[in-house]
Amino acid sequence: MRNAEKLFKTRENMKNFWIIAGEASGDMYGAELAQQLRKLGKEYHEEVNITGMGGPKMMAAGVPVKVDSTELGVVGIFEVTRILFTFIKIYFKLVKEAKAERPDAVILIDYPGFNLLFALAMHRAKIPVIWYVCPHLWVWAKWRLPVLARICSKMLVIFPFEEEVFAPTPLKATFVGHPLSEIVSSRLDPSLVRDPDTFLLLPGSRKMEIDKLLVPMLDTISQLAKKHPDLKFHLAAPREKIANICKKKIEKYRARHSDCPEISISTGDTGVWMQTAGTGLAASGTVTVECALSGLPLVVGYKLNLMTLALAKILVKLYRGFFTMVNIIANKEVFQEFLQWHFAPEELLPAIEAILPGGSRRAEVEAGMKEVSDALRNPNNTSVAERVARECMTVK
Repeated sequence: MRNAEKLFKTRENMKNFWIIAGEASGDMYGAELAQQLRKLGKEYHEEVNITGMGGPKMMAAGVPVKVDSTELGVVGIFEVTRILFTFIKIYFKLVKEAKAERPDAVILIDYPGFNLLFALAMHRAKIPVIWYVCPHLWVWAKWRLPVLARICSKMLVIFPFEEEVFAPTPLKATFVGHPLSEIVSSRLDPSLVRDPDTFLLLPGSRKMEIDKLLVPMLDTISQLAKKHPDLKFHLAAPREKIANICKKKIEKYRARHSDCPEISISTGDTGVWMQTAGTGLAASGTVTVECALSGLPLVVGYKLNLMTLALAKILVKLYRGFFTMVNIIANKEVFQEFLQWHFAPEELLPAIEAILPGGSRRAEVEAGMKEVSDALRNPNNTSVAERVARECMTVK
């Protein structure tokens, strides 16, 4: 009896959370959240234990992850099938361990392909589910919103329009602000000066993105360099593995194209380059929001596997008519976007020239980026991670 009482008291003063993040951005948000949960634990006089699935940032934040998600970020149905059995193995491992450990809540960060199934399993096991960074079901599966509303205890969204998306469902979505708004703001260095002659390449954080986007980018800047010889080119990679893939592809490209300009490459300093470059060309993704918050004008594009694209045309309806998040938030074209075969020099080049310093769209893009930056701020006076952490600490 005494042992049971002791266990009850220990559990009463303890919070156990799982954070499930499968992509680089989710790993970053998960690390921030973990730090805030521990901080609030001290305020509430509770011990906070955190584990789950994440990457290097969560691990650096002291989260002992059960699964390293560093290489699990893929886009497209057919791309996912290549590592399908890995996903299945991870899914059953985590479901089994969650049922055994029974955390106070499982916090899911985006990553819908995996997390939707995991959320269903947790709901059936009567383990509370908090979704932070809502999956973009309003683009590709609006009919699933009622299901998501039923299985989630809380939905914490990072885009203001997502509150409206969930309005027809029984679940109240809460806009907490975008974590990147604070992350970018905290690293802004007033001593850094934007160089109008530096052009930044951001070809993506996944190998499949590099494979599809880097060569069209190189084709484009080869022509751009001829028309604007003062431009200097830099490629910012999210990690060393991606940087090495880019180096090899650039070397191979340069062997066949002598007019390819010199391109410096770095890792771990993307935020600095976003503040110092004059203009950029990027893969669609979270990085476009980061650039808007940093004040870097972009042209954006993406390319999918042809089979994935064919299926997407059937299943996906573009929300507000755009696929780039900056444009969706603004509900207008801030960054010109080019999909599939449109991501080619003949269309990219004039779009880039229009946003170079002094270009015809430069002022329009700068004003649009400010609108987006204002819209993504946390409506309360607390940090986004703290707001999310408080919501998690009060889950029932």
